[in-house]
Amino acid sequence: MASQNILEVSDLSISIWNNKEKIDIIHTISFHIKTNEILAIVGESGSGKSISSLSLMGLLPKGISKITSGEITFENKDLVKTSDKEFQNIRGKDIAMIFQEPMSSLNPSMRCGYQVEEILKRHTNLSKSQIKNEVLSLFEKVKLPNIERIYKAYPHELSGGQKQRVMIAMAIACKPKLLIADEPTTALDVTVQKDILLLLKNIQQETKMSILFISHDLSLVSELADRVLVMYKGKIVEQGDTKTIFKHPKHNYTKALINARPSMDYRLKKLPTVSNFINDNIDSTIVTKSNRIEHHKKLYAQNPLLEIIDIEKTYVSKTGWFSRPKYFRAVDSVSFKVYPGETIGLVGESGCGKSTLGNAILQLDKATSGIIKYKGRDITNLDKRELRDLRKDIQIIFQDPFASLNPRMTVGNAIIEPMTVHKIGDSSKDRKEKVVAILNKVGLDTASFYKYPHEFSGGQRQRIGIARTIALQPKLIICDESVSALDISVQAQVLNLLNDLKTQFGFTYIFISHDLAVVKYMADQLLVMNKGKIEEIGDADDIYEAPQKSYTQKLINAIPKGL
Repeated sequence: MASQNILEVSDLSISIWNNKEKIDIIHTISFHIKTNEILAIVGESGSGKSISSLSLMGLLPKGISKITSGEITFENKDLVKTSDKEFQNIRGKDIAMIFQEPMSSLNPSMRCGYQVEEILKRHTNLSKSQIKNEVLSLFEKVKLPNIERIYKAYPHELSGGQKQRVMIAMAIACKPKLLIADEPTTALDVTVQKDILLLLKNIQQETKMSILFISHDLSLVSELADRVLVMYKGKIVEQGDTKTIFKHPKHNYTKALINARPSMDYRLKKLPTVSNFINDNIDSTIVTKSNRIEHHKKLYAQNPLLEIIDIEKTYVSKTGWFSRPKYFRAVDSVSFKVYPGETIGLVGESGCGKSTLGNAILQLDKATSGIIKYKGRDITNLDKRELRDLRKDIQIIFQDPFASLNPRMTVGNAIIEPMTVHKIGDSSKDRKEKVVAILNKVGLDTASFYKYPHEFSGGQRQRIGIARTIALQPKLIICDESVSALDISVQAQVLNLLNDLKTQFGFTYIFISHDLAVVKYMADQLLVMNKGKIEEIGDADDIYEAPQKSYTQKLINAIPKGL
């Protein structure tokens, strides 16, 4: 017997008001979700995925947004005409949602167990002890370790993957008929991401609930969804079963989303972006094995720019006045060399020591022991003046450009400020001209100089972060998860930009990421870290083709492969 539709969306249009100006953002979209089905909505930021899902929950921002036409029917009930009071009985019980960022969705002042208890108190008649047992059972179901500790822990005491599991436990607590998962794995490690996807699939098969899975990553979706719906600029441009969408995509935008992710089988000189596909302007030049061998021969004939020799970083913690100190070695006897013009990829799961090692190189968090040599000189014990001079040569591009930009400072001034400190440019006028030229180089117009960070998209803010970094003319740049939160095609643009700048200015990169497909595309050498140690090091392609360690194999196997 064919499954019935649990949800039907017909000719839905949504508008927002900006300074009394009406802007249509969702244009007459129609789709349905069957009982016991996983439907994925894919598209970039701004395509309308999240706003559509919020409308299903009655959570559109009040006063500035409105459903202007259409129907949303859930189990024969029109949700468009449902009052806020009625929605309180539906949310959490019949329709639940997992949000993208668990840290901002969980209450930081409440223990995790109590937060899940709240929803059970609201929607069930269970006793206090029954509720606690149910929460512990949910934590077990979502495969959280040490459930009694998690029950009493605050969100900040958990890893990203654990916080996301708490959110999933909360969402499935009342056995909803429809679960909306909005980018639930975007900022997670590739292995944790795979675990979360398997968990969602298992829960769905066990409870027979329907899932609306929202993502910008089609490869990821291919491993989970029964059907796919592609959104672009507030419209549905294509929908169908997952296999058909992947094997025979019709719309150029769908083709762009599938191909913008770096391939594991070959290396294009330039990654195709959405605009390349829309304008049918794709550079299909491939970097061959012999190209890489020739490049590496020149690269490794030079003296190293950076040498890391037996670096250790140990943290000490005490839980009470009379307790013994506990020692945690975040980086453990790490040694490697970085050559001028090289991109070295640094991969591993959260907590493996990647960012700690990056901070030690930057002298932001000094190593406990070991030697770091830059251009043959030991930089582990520099005085303040020498350290300031080094800061100009070794720069970082952060994961979250918005958090690293001053919201009260125009973009132009944010870039000029470090230039002034390091005496780059002869005058204010000269510095301004240099900044405008750099903004143009990273694909931003001259008007961007006078704007504030909040006026830009995520991809544009990352370009601003890159512009601020290259303004200091550094020799070595540490990219710390600098593309992990970006849409797949914006990510392609930023990776292309980093490679172009590397060729133009002779930059050297240490590229830290949990996304192995991206690291393989960017890296000459690959350094795999696990529990503070180097698990494996060597040519990126060689390691991917024949990993020597089971840990590396596990990371590679976790990469979404597509159909």
